[in-house]
Amino acid sequence: MTFWPVHEGVFELGDLEVERGGFIRDARLAWQTHGTLNAARDNVIVYPCSYTATHEGQRWLIGPDGVLDPERWFIVIPDMFSNGLSSGAADTPDYPDVVTLRDNVLAQSRLLREAFGVERVAAVYGFSMGAMQAYHWAALFPEQVERAIVVCGSARTAVHNRVFLSGLLRTLEAAPEHLGGGRFSAEPLAALRAFGHIYAGWGLSQDFYREELFRTALGFPDLETYLRSDWEGGFARCRAANLYAQAISWLHGDISANALYGGNLNQALAAIEARVLLMPSETDLYFRVADNAAELPHLRAGALRPIPSIWGHRAGSPAGLPEELAFLKGTVRSWLEG
Repeated sequence: MTFWPVHEGVFELGDLEVERGGFIRDARLAWQTHGTLNAARDNVIVYPCSYTATHEGQRWLIGPDGVLDPERWFIVIPDMFSNGLSSGAADTPDYPDVVTLRDNVLAQSRLLREAFGVERVAAVYGFSMGAMQAYHWAALFPEQVERAIVVCGSARTAVHNRVFLSGLLRTLEAAPEHLGGGRFSAEPLAALRAFGHIYAGWGLSQDFYREELFRTALGFPDLETYLRSDWEGGFARCRAANLYAQAISWLHGDISANALYGGNLNQALAAIEARVLLMPSETDLYFRVADNAAELPHLRAGALRPIPSIWGHRAGSPAGLPEELAFLKGTVRSWLEG
């Protein structure tokens, strides 16, 4: 039970033109808010969604004793396109081939401005693809974002990360149900099972599997049950077209791939005025500590605080992981109040 105001709704965007060509017809952006917007409208935290996540799946870290305190902040969770709540490839005719993270962030900025009258945000907090959106917010609106908290994310999708995504996309494309362009005649169940197994090899670290934490910490009797119940089961609840579309968004993630910066990543990083907190997991296989370390010298005001963990990428969303959660909470709260 929550004891703070929680509201949700859908923001109608109309026919939304996207930067790589095409429109999202009758575009809709689902959202949820926690807390109360103050009179000065300066207590806003934007909390974008990660891959496949929805606002309900992300609200666990919000609370007076959580990572984000709704008694102090007005927290806005915008649902990313193709997450099953906002407009997406699975249910939108002629959905564009590429909807970028920039497209998502521009829609989110309209939500804040037109629905809540907010022009400036105290922070953008994100995990994984949400962290990449936090980086986009800071680069696209340098004068409007005071802080960016990037948890297991990067300013540009690294080459090794794109190799992982290529494997996922080729798996979906190989399904007999695939019609081309990330569209399907029916849900490709066998391909989705394979998708889950590929993801499981990247989502947790080698150390996680070596220590058999799927058994000792998560309680699964064996590896096969863990893969079937956790990974196959999780992706079986997703629409393949949405998985494909969001993977394309991830693949093209780059804060500099726009007219502002012309592909110059260092220039985009240097233009960020926000205080940027970079929190990779020490054992993440997607967003390596080295990627954030390479970004840090180009930021005006940044700090690198790796999360000590053998839980890989999962350490950045540490529900049920007390040590990682304590580290995340302490570091983020200090950054927000600093």
